[in-house]
Amino acid sequence: MEIERKFLISGWPEHLPMIREEVLMQGYLSTKPVVRIRSHKGANGTRYILCFKGKGTLAREEIELEIEQDIFRKLAQLLPAPLLCKEQRVYRLPTGEELECNLVEPGSKTAFFYAEVEFDSVAEAEMFTPPAFLGQEKTEAEDFSMGAYWRSYVDRMKKK
Repeated sequence: MEIERKFLISGWPEHLPMIREEVLMQGYLSTKPVVRIRSHKGANGTRYILCFKGKGTLAREEIELEIEQDIFRKLAQLLPAPLLCKEQRVYRLPTGEELECNLVEPGSKTAFFYAEVEFDSVAEAEMFTPPAFLGQEKTEAEDFSMGAYWRSYVDRMKKK
């Protein structure tokens, strides 16, 4: 079960200690239901993940399977557009939670930042008081998801 709250942010939160950073490349074989492939390239090498997500906003079922690079490449060839790039930095909040900050499509006209905080329970998520710098919360906005963004991205790529 994935339990997370999402926020728009204006940039990297430089005042927090960074835990790790990675470059993610991802694409969606389906957005309803979500079937996503993603590579994680970081200090410890590259991992390849096949992910399935159920319905929901704050809480939803998530199944992640590590796959081989060859399978990842074959699945990427089935996508209707090139993989999306996300730069991700993970920080430690003063309250102890990890804050995953993402820059989607760095360097493009459509680039934007968002952040996620994951929790062990819905009650814990509901009790969380977000720091002011997190900005507008988007947890319950069903149109604010990477799946929704992927659909608009594919449309843009088809017009090129």
